[in-house]
Amino acid sequence: MYSQSKPSRVVIVCFHSRLLVAAFFLLLTITARAQGNYEIQVYGADTVQSKNLMVELHSNYTVTGQTKVIDGVYPTNHQEHETQELTQGINDWAELGFYVFTSEQDGHGVQWVGDHIRPRVRAPDRWHLPVGLSLSTEIGYQRAVYSPDTWTWEIRPIVDKTLGRWYFAFNPALERTLHGPDVNQGLGFSPAVKVSYDFTPKISGGFEYYADYGRLGAFDTLHEQQQQIFAVTDLNVSPKWEINFGVGLGPTAATDHLIVKGILGRRFDWGRRSAVD
Repeated sequence: MYSQSKPSRVVIVCFHSRLLVAAFFLLLTITARAQGNYEIQVYGADTVQSKNLMVELHSNYTVTGQTKVIDGVYPTNHQEHETQELTQGINDWAELGFYVFTSEQDGHGVQWVGDHIRPRVRAPDRWHLPVGLSLSTEIGYQRAVYSPDTWTWEIRPIVDKTLGRWYFAFNPALERTLHGPDVNQGLGFSPAVKVSYDFTPKISGGFEYYADYGRLGAFDTLHEQQQQIFAVTDLNVSPKWEINFGVGLGPTAATDHLIVKGILGRRFDWGRRSAVD
């Protein structure tokens, strides 16, 4: 599939690189607020298989961020976040995830931030839908020194599609504060988008976009909105592993301006294989 001559491959890579750059600048024209910088990921529609456990470490470091304490919340500048995620497959259409958020920063040391739980269901393959489709809901607590809204709830529809070497995913998430200053603000709209291209069977690259427009029906002004745009690379070394690296920019005043992130995941199969296998 990839046995092209070297000149042709160079032309194709250059062409698709230009398409990715164009997509990047297209995303820049969208206004928004980014998701919390603990688990920076655009979800695909697949769920973890039954009798499988996915163990992931989400790491990110804010190179340039907020430098002042605001409403009792620690500044994000030079914070390092480590999130441990465990996701257990329940059957061929459901999974259950659990997160532990931690933060490390000079002057504060390593601290526990909070925990979230996330059940998710998807449309089974037997439905033969033209796109991948799933629905995730997440509820959890985070300490007030890291988020003034201590209890939050999210519902995240997930749509994805593979077209040849291209992959597209869209997560139009809705968020609700259950306890905190924004408890009366209603639902917030926080979309996330991923566009990537398989340059080889093992290496893909593209862009991820995370946003929060504010409350439905009364979006925040551009100055108050946040958005993050990441250039990312995925290494598809094995079905058992998930490896993702990215560098993100925050172009609006209310957003952390430079973040680097990585995801390292390993899938474990607890099922017993038969003698035929």
